[in-house]
Amino acid sequence: MPSEKKISSASDCISFMQAGCELKKVRPNSRIYNRFFTLDTDLQALRWEPSKKDLEKAKLDISAIKEIRLGKNTETFRNNGLADQICEDCAFSILHGENYESLDLVANSADVANIWVSGLRYLVSRSKQPLDFMEGNQNTPRFMWLKTVFEAADIDGNGIMLEDTSVELIKQLNPTLKESKIRLKFKEIQKSKEKLTTRVTEEEFCEAFCELCTRPEVYFLLVQISKNKEYLDANDLMLFLEAEQGVTHITEDMCLDIIRRYELSEEGRQKGFLAIDGFTQYLLSLECDIFDPEQKKVAQDMTQPLSHYYINASHNTYLIEDQFRGPADINGYVRALKMGCRSIELDVSDGSDNEPILCNRNNVTTHLSFRSVIEVINKFAFVASEYPLILCLGNHCSLPQQKIMVQQMKMIFGDKLYTEAPLPSETYLPSPEKLKRMIIVKGKKLPSDPDVLEGEVTDEDEEAEMSRRLSVDYNGEQKQILLCRELSDLVSICKSVQCRDFELSMKSQNYWEMCSFSETEASRIANEYPEDFVNYNKKFLSRIYPSAMRIDSSNLNPQDFWNCGCQIVAMNFQTPGPMMDLHTGWFLQNGGCGYVLRPSIMRDEVSYFSANTKGIVPGVSPLALHIKIISGQNFPKPKGACAKGDVIDPYVCIEIHGIPADCSEQRTKTVQQNSDNPIFDETFEFQVNLPELAMIRFVVLDDDYIGDEFIGQYTIPFECLQPGYRHVPLRSFVGDIMEHVTLFVHIAITNRSGGGKAQKRSLSVRMGKKVREYTMLRNIGLKTIDDIFKIAVHPLREAIDMRENMQNAIVSIKELCGLPPIASLKQCLLTLSSRLITSDNTPSVSLVMKDNFPYLEPLGAIPDVQKKMLAAYDLMIQESRFLIEMADTVQEKIVQCQKAGMEFHEELHNLGAKEGLKGRKLNKATESFAWNITVLKGQGDLLKNAKNEAVENMKQVQLACLSCGLSKAPSSGAEAKSKRSLEAIEEKESGEENGRL
Repeated sequence: MPSEKKISSASDCISFMQAGCELKKVRPNSRIYNRFFTLDTDLQALRWEPSKKDLEKAKLDISAIKEIRLGKNTETFRNNGLADQICEDCAFSILHGENYESLDLVANSADVANIWVSGLRYLVSRSKQPLDFMEGNQNTPRFMWLKTVFEAADIDGNGIMLEDTSVELIKQLNPTLKESKIRLKFKEIQKSKEKLTTRVTEEEFCEAFCELCTRPEVYFLLVQISKNKEYLDANDLMLFLEAEQGVTHITEDMCLDIIRRYELSEEGRQKGFLAIDGFTQYLLSLECDIFDPEQKKVAQDMTQPLSHYYINASHNTYLIEDQFRGPADINGYVRALKMGCRSIELDVSDGSDNEPILCNRNNVTTHLSFRSVIEVINKFAFVASEYPLILCLGNHCSLPQQKIMVQQMKMIFGDKLYTEAPLPSETYLPSPEKLKRMIIVKGKKLPSDPDVLEGEVTDEDEEAEMSRRLSVDYNGEQKQILLCRELSDLVSICKSVQCRDFELSMKSQNYWEMCSFSETEASRIANEYPEDFVNYNKKFLSRIYPSAMRIDSSNLNPQDFWNCGCQIVAMNFQTPGPMMDLHTGWFLQNGGCGYVLRPSIMRDEVSYFSANTKGIVPGVSPLALHIKIISGQNFPKPKGACAKGDVIDPYVCIEIHGIPADCSEQRTKTVQQNSDNPIFDETFEFQVNLPELAMIRFVVLDDDYIGDEFIGQYTIPFECLQPGYRHVPLRSFVGDIMEHVTLFVHIAITNRSGGGKAQKRSLSVRMGKKVREYTMLRNIGLKTIDDIFKIAVHPLREAIDMRENMQNAIVSIKELCGLPPIASLKQCLLTLSSRLITSDNTPSVSLVMKDNFPYLEPLGAIPDVQKKMLAAYDLMIQESRFLIEMADTVQEKIVQCQKAGMEFHEELHNLGAKEGLKGRKLNKATESFAWNITVLKGQGDLLKNAKNEAVENMKQVQLACLSCGLSKAPSSGAEAKSKRSLEAIEEKESGEENGRL
């Protein structure tokens, strides 16, 4: 079948518009009409029919157009009762006339909307010379580059070459293309010209390349950010990196360096412009990867106690198949250690010739010598991470072979073995930083009496223990085994003990003792005592292992136990699938070192957190995550699919994993029969209440599958997301990166309360004071303490009001500028400055610094439209200024209440007992106290962050005003004065901070 012609130039857009198509016309009265829109052949006007107006009135002159907006970003869309049924990516508006009236339209697809927006923007920007592009694409930088490529390959200089040579040349330029597709394209071109020969001319070569290698979604983006040119210069690229990609401290030289590295044409590299092919290469490069490069190295505080980290852990490490039949294999250890695993399992039994062995007791035909295993561990222990490795020792050996194990470990591991006795004076485990390159043995330990050379301890055989518990004869007693003193002495800070109940453990358990829980037992505890589980894990290590019922070695959901703060959730690395994807994705962060710092709300000694929370987490500000799935690239056919040709019908699922309140899933529409470059163009919004525990999983599936639907997936922690236009490198079912297989997405993260309107309006509408949610403090039932917390009620309301008012003011000005909530302030100011100009193209306002804040003052009489925008700008500055000036005072009040409350922490139980509180009532009072402290700390931190954000916003606004030419006198003196104003804000803030310290 002939392939559909792609949009690859402005002339393609114009041709499409001249042919016309049906668009929905949206009216302010909520009515929607279907109209057929066309562009005049002379490119002077837009027309539509049918219309009650005469033909000359049912048109819009191109010269009257002021602005073209993509998305639902006008009053008509915002106030339309049917707006929720209109796709954000299919909507666009044409603003025209002196009063910026809007013609609001909806296309039948995002692709069609992009064609109209790109074409109209091109016409408006070229209104003085609209016919220039009609000369064709032959003088564009891209065509000139392709011409030189063709001429270099045309050895005979005849201007033609063999089809085989042309195919090979295009494959060299774009290795992702299939040869069959390139040949088909040449046949289409030659058939359209009624040619019989298979030789390719220069013109045909250029046409085929542009058709095959232009991604329309990238072309539309290029036109949008280049101000309707077909290439980017250094200034365009700088604005794109700052405003869209969130890159800070970018310079023109850095942009020129990017152009030199990615632009394919010599002319482009010399003149400093990036055309469509170089821009596509740049977007596909690691520089535009979705994963934050800062998280590719160790970026977290590694000096906290070991119990404050999630630890990458493996179950039955010696297996590479299922636990029922699988043989023991040394490669299980190599794979796990190379993947950054920091907790591995060794089930050791007696072997022949006095040599301890590891084997699967369901398959004893293959076994590994203990010595060979620890030699491999010693070799690979610190290849992927230099942080401590925990050996979970399952000891089923006789006393003589235990002593051989000890000898071999001491000889092979040497001084890497951590055997320092824990100090009773300490209350927490050492840090990963302190334990760097150490191997820690976890196991049973004899009493400290040195005269006891051997003794009985409970068996560490978890599977056998579970089987005994499930049997009818189980009497509650655990099997005992003999342990020698030498092996006992190798265990220091990971002594295995049994957990009886949390209350007893919190009182009597030593910090160097740890408990292992079966999946079933841990699930029960997580459901019945979620808060207690979190509090227990602040101080002690917990290890969770899969149920013995999982004979196929399937995996538990690690998120369920991470939510409770459990550090060591052991996974069957040999079993791929969604659960292993979550585990692998989670430990990609922090440099893949195998240790991830838990959220502070799960580490602070006095804090409240429940794993089962269904709503807002106290002291944490929810965020709105906006994800636009734009397109896919080079999707393979599902591996397990039966014979049905190579055609697939892909769609994308976005899963959010985290606390229960954050778990969510949405999917795109299905794109029929397209695996090379399916266009989805769909936007989704998710509310994330605890970002530090959230993960995003992108899954691509085939809707028309036989046998297997899985195409690829990628899982990433929320904290590692990079904003802007990003490519997502998809992984196969077994977790391998698939070359050239990607998803193209746009990511934006906004404050929930100030997030404006996106796909789900209920999540992010602006909140006025009457509907505003205030995090409430709880009544403890002890008057002395309750009176202290009552003092904090007013400052807490003030803190929330200041933050919300500033966010609402920012949203208002974005809406007036016709920008979505995800737009940056820099984008906002650029749009604003384009509106605040007079008929002779000079600014109608000027930047004036008042008390070091950037105000805009009119330079004479201005129209009502500009007055409205100026009022919104002033409100944003006023609310930001109020927050900056008042934040420290309010935060100080909150901190003082927090400190006053904490003075009663140690005495809480005694005070409760005096007031007659006991049992559940006393526990409830303790829980409410922790809740209040968490709220106070969290709201104080949020206010501090909001102030820092406001200060940064003011600096960005001032710089944007200067770069947009809104300064009265752009002389060196004025610039120096502006610089001093920016520095004054910084100095004022740092001075106040130092004063508080």
